[in-house]
Amino acid sequence: MPEIIGVRFKPCGKIYDFEVNGLEIKNGDLVVVESELGLNIGSVVAERRTVQDTEKKLKKIVRKATGEDFLQKQTNVSLEDEARENCLERIMARGLPMKLICTEATLDRKRIIFYFTADKRIDFRELVKDLASKFKTRIEMRQIGVRDGARIVGNLGICGREICCKRFLTSFEPISIKMAKKQELVLNTGKLSGSCGRLMCCLGFEYSEAQGNAALIEESIPATEDEELAETVIASGDLLNGSAREEQEELSLRDDDQPAEQQPGKQDPKGKRRRWHPRRRKKRPAKK
Repeated sequence: MPEIIGVRFKPCGKIYDFEVNGLEIKNGDLVVVESELGLNIGSVVAERRTVQDTEKKLKKIVRKATGEDFLQKQTNVSLEDEARENCLERIMARGLPMKLICTEATLDRKRIIFYFTADKRIDFRELVKDLASKFKTRIEMRQIGVRDGARIVGNLGICGREICCKRFLTSFEPISIKMAKKQELVLNTGKLSGSCGRLMCCLGFEYSEAQGNAALIEESIPATEDEELAETVIASGDLLNGSAREEQEELSLRDDDQPAEQQPGKQDPKGKRRRWHPRRRKKRPAKK
């Protein structure tokens, strides 16, 4: 059975499983792995574990990160900055309705990834040709959502602290306006929206926490005497025998046989009760 370990490439990013490949690796080590995009440096965040044979073939860890790997990563920063500036220039020259978020180069410089946001699909084939002829490497364009863009760029929320997706959130859960209603918040989109323009992520986990606290409170509150008495009355009513029920029916009939002046409504000559209305008055006889 293969041994796998969890590796994360970015803070608050997704955790990917890689095969240990017989290396002595512990939690917190920096390793070089071969991902789908190429060679990258990642941090080990999950202890090694043994699993059954998985259907998906996992990539293997190449080696522990060395000083040469860190030096290469620092030199790649200048390449990423140059690629970003050139890409922004070509986007403006071609008039493409897209917003470039960031660029990322693999450790071996065999691929440069450009992350951008857009309201619709973009035909960037000519842009890719321009970038490929400039940097002589493989170019990949990736369209991401506005929430992922806000996570990469970072910002401060209305609370004055760093936004949650940049600080500790690892995944985005669906957020609805119903969560704000349940928390009795003012339904103002300007106050409930984050820097990405969508509903704030904190509405989600605060809503789930409030629901959990409400459930605990309901379990901890004991039943009152009135509730216990009501349950006793209902239980005794279900056990009444036939004679007791007949006595209750007789009492109810006696209550209905009360004279009309003692009851709130009046009866007409036919014996039917009429509803009394406060605005209904007797017509006075006309003066002769």
